Amino acid sequence: MNMKQHKIGWIGIGRMGYAMAERLAKAGADISVWNRTRSKAEPLAAAGAKVVNALTDLADRDIVFTMVAAGKDVKEVLFGANGVLSKGKAPKIVVDSTSISLEESAEIRQKLADKGVKFLSAPVSGNAKVIKAGKLTVVASGPRDAFDIVSPYLAQIGQGVSYVGDGELSRIAKICHNVMLGVVIQNLCEITILAEKAGMKRHAFLDFLNKSVMGSMFTRYKTPGLANLDFHVTFTPELLRKDIDLGLTAGKTLGVPMPLASITRDMVQTLIGHGYAEQDFSALLLLQAKASGIELEPENAEIGDGLSS
Repeated sequence: MNMKQHKIGWIGIGRMGYAMAERLAKAGADISVWNRTRSKAEPLAAAGAKVVNALTDLADRDIVFTMVAAGKDVKEVLFGANGVLSKGKAPKIVVDSTSISLEESAEIRQKLADKGVKFLSAPVSGNAKVIKAGKLTVVASGPRDAFDIVSPYLAQIGQGVSYVGDGELSRIAKICHNVMLGVVIQNLCEITILAEKAGMKRHAFLDFLNKSVMGSMFTRYKTPGLANLDFHVTFTPELLRKDIDLGLTAGKTLGVPMPLASITRDMVQTLIGHGYAEQDFSALLLLQAKASGIELEPENAEIGDGLSS
């Protein structure tokens, strides 16, 4: 595909946004980027992106991506006094990958529709390291014709794009994904501590698990941190709690019992209450060790994370 077929705008250069925009720029896309703190976006110029000073500079772009902190920020950068649409011009398509609620997404969709702009909800699964490895996944919902236009750019950002239908269905998909993230990491921590207390090294048990049918990209990616007690943040406990809460609310609304998610939510809350809010959510391992009466030491094992080719 000709990556310059459409003019791309990008809003939000945090850990995720930077890595995503960089992949598009390096692929040769005609991409202009804006960030509240311009200096954070400026290094993207070396990859081929143009850094703009004002959100309104993106109004004539064909497709504008937003990857910001929260729903209120999406609304501000699009509809605020100095937002993209503030001077009457508007892009043809807006694609949002911010983690926001269904209600906020539907509100943004309606406001854009009133101005003749098509909206794709496109949450992602991964983090900056996953993006750099080309293994980010994207789930999208909205008008099918808009998806068909945008999908080659989404595919360039990661390894797979799934279209799940119209409206806010992709938000539900991402919520379901992150509920599973919480349940799986809690269970992984439980069985890893069980194996250690029985006498195994954590890295040895996890090596076996990762080679079995139960291993996954996620368990392999988390293995170095669990073995070596490296809990630098990829996803905070508070963000995980927020997503589990969204899942439990959706379950209540739709009449779906979610007992495992509910218990996991309590464990994540306990993790936060014990002062681990600034560490990675996989610090649940430390909580499990305390509850099991053992002290953990880093194993200093050389272990691949499964992301490198």
